Amino acid sequence: MTPPEALAVAAAGLAAGAVNAVVGSGTLVTFPVLLATGLPPVTASVSNSLGLVPGSVGGAFGYRRELAGQRRLLLRLVPASALGALTGAVLLLTLPAAAFEAVVPVLVGLAVVLVAVQPLLTRRLAARRTDPGTVPRGPRLAGLVAAAYATGSYGGYFAASQGVLQVGLFGLLLAEPLQRLNALKNVLSSTVNAVAALVYVLVATDRVAWAAAALVAAGSAAGGPLGARYGRRLPQAALRTAIVVLGVVAVAVLLAR
Repeated sequence: MTPPEALAVAAAGLAAGAVNAVVGSGTLVTFPVLLATGLPPVTASVSNSLGLVPGSVGGAFGYRRELAGQRRLLLRLVPASALGALTGAVLLLTLPAAAFEAVVPVLVGLAVVLVAVQPLLTRRLAARRTDPGTVPRGPRLAGLVAAAYATGSYGGYFAASQGVLQVGLFGLLLAEPLQRLNALKNVLSSTVNAVAALVYVLVATDRVAWAAAALVAAGSAAGGPLGARYGRRLPQAALRTAIVVLGVVAVAVLLAR
């Protein structure tokens, strides 16, 4: 990796850490950059997941005030997210690389669409803000656990826009303001990234580009807290447009390989 490429990867990690804390689509920043350095898609995905762990943990810590009163819910959802992450990571490592290369343009395209329609989703969820702090029971709780497992599986396999999926699904089942949903999303995303990273370190060290993962980690470690602190002040339309453009670039790069 050349010095300019290393600088670009670290900068992408910084941006991704901040974006994940606020929007949840940081992989659409780092993944195209890692591909551009010449990494194969599976290696890029594995290295990216490792590198984003510090940023996702920092983002979750930055939203700790919005987590007040959500402990009981987290105790139910974190194990489901962790199990989902394990499922997704195992699928990534056991399925043929050709299968990942075939499906990942579709996943990136889905992530781009989700990011693009997020303003509409946000407006829909805003109308549901009623009684925060209530832990659902029965079928609604079962739906939340299933959603945590499903998004964890998606994130363990490919991390792009898992946060957007989480906010969307949990917003349909929880009467919580968006910032509290975002805090919940950050904790679950950090859980998914950490579990997937642990699997990769233990059983797939040969698929990790350690230099790239370290550069993403260094950037995301700074970007996560930065995003949690200042992210709400950023022009959301500009940020969303940049993410969508990068996602389209990623699809084009993948299809051209």
